[in-house]
Amino acid sequence: MIPRHIGEGDRLVITGENRTYFVKAGSPPLSTDLGIIDLKGVIGAPFGTVITSHKGVSFTIRQPRPTDFFSHSRRTGAPMLPKDIGMVIGFTGMNRSDLVLDAGTGSGIAAIYYAGIAAHVESYEHREAFARAAAENIADAGLDNVEVIHGDVLSAEGTYDIVHLDMHIGQEHVRHASEHLVPGGYLACYTPFLEQTFTVYDTACSCFSEVSIHECIERELTRSDRGTRPSTRVGHSGYITIARK
Repeated sequence: MIPRHIGEGDRLVITGENRTYFVKAGSPPLSTDLGIIDLKGVIGAPFGTVITSHKGVSFTIRQPRPTDFFSHSRRTGAPMLPKDIGMVIGFTGMNRSDLVLDAGTGSGIAAIYYAGIAAHVESYEHREAFARAAAENIADAGLDNVEVIHGDVLSAEGTYDIVHLDMHIGQEHVRHASEHLVPGGYLACYTPFLEQTFTVYDTACSCFSEVSIHECIERELTRSDRGTRPSTRVGHSGYITIARK
């Protein structure tokens, strides 16, 4: 495979000496404690190029992946965690022929993940500032198969293979999804509280053939000179309801 070359304005992940910088090619020089990094001189170089700061410290230029946007891009709220995004992808079987309707765009992180798999993603966000920020993140990711729409998802028309909702979900949203999904298509809802989860589940049972609720408890391991043990971070984030038409 021929490596992709860096264009002006491309997002870059620059790593070295236990440092990571999320920057744009062509920007003014990046000043760090390890030296100044020239962001104009990298234009035209392939991703994977090793560059040095003016202090002689080496850095590798990486092409960003969705995980980098989760970690470094501008946030307008708490995005879904990769483990929950992965559950949506896995339980719906999302693939390159799918048309995805996404609502509750937020920072656009889930849409960035989905766009790397699906044919096209329409993402609705009713908060104008959030929609603008998400569109900027998606543009930074170089994606041309995501459309961010400032508006109410209930105004969405057409037919979709997958509907994903990460917002305050009412009965009307579940019914709307059922009306606009292809036969065999999936609705995936992320809800942080059980009360909202039950609203989604009970409504979905009346208009979908298969409905299930999932919770993924993540436990990261930490390793040190003293030994290896589970991290003390909380592993619960929310609930994923999957419904098939």
